[in-house]
Amino acid sequence: MSFEPELEAARAAAHEAAAILREHYARDTKSWEKSDDNPVTHADLDSDRAIAKRLRAAFPADALLSEETLADPARLANPRVWIIDPMDGTKEFIQRIPEFGVSIALCERGEPVVGVIANPVQDVTLWATRGGGCFRDGKRVEVSRCTDLAAAVVIASRTEISRKQFDPYEGWFKEIRPVGSIAWKLACIASGEGDLNISVAPKNEWDVCAGDLLVREAGGAYLAFDGSRRVYNQTDPLIGAGMAAGRRELLERFFARVR
Repeated sequence: MSFEPELEAARAAAHEAAAILREHYARDTKSWEKSDDNPVTHADLDSDRAIAKRLRAAFPADALLSEETLADPARLANPRVWIIDPMDGTKEFIQRIPEFGVSIALCERGEPVVGVIANPVQDVTLWATRGGGCFRDGKRVEVSRCTDLAAAVVIASRTEISRKQFDPYEGWFKEIRPVGSIAWKLACIASGEGDLNISVAPKNEWDVCAGDLLVREAGGAYLAFDGSRRVYNQTDPLIGAGMAAGRRELLERFFARVR
């Protein structure tokens, strides 16, 4: 099945949202804490409204699940759900680190079928449809061909590194490189800019759903440490398990060593 109309709507929404984020990035935008260590800005909210307006106009029967919008329980019975993070990486945005992005995904019965991630500052957009491959600014991309843990470059969360959550893996890899938002990390893995992404802290479906599809369509996988795939649009969108993305052979070697 072709998802071209959905992809075009998602790309247009991401393009509009990225422009909004760039405008806010160029000036001092107020931020506040939604909860402990969980900031939000006017940029997040403006981006969220723009994405929701465009997607609801294009596909009024679809449900939406967004970080910045109160979830409608009816989404659980809807076979088609847009899972959105209007800005993944708000901390990086506030600190003026250009490693954040807009993340938009469409899921059918729990499986991502359309995914778009746009980095507003680097002016890069990646997109994928199920079975259609992964593209970065129009050029098809694929995950790294590295299959040797000792030669692997891991891209990981600055926060997790600073909390010493990667200490158990010391000496396993060639390099552990700090990179911003998880959506952008998954986009980098899909582009071959790094061999593995490993995340041990909890994350939400809106953080990773689009990136999951990008990595799949780039020839890799995004899996829990037990080797399972996420089925999206769960009652609780929090993903508590450790997750990793990359080429399957490399993931299998990592999981085997973890076990």
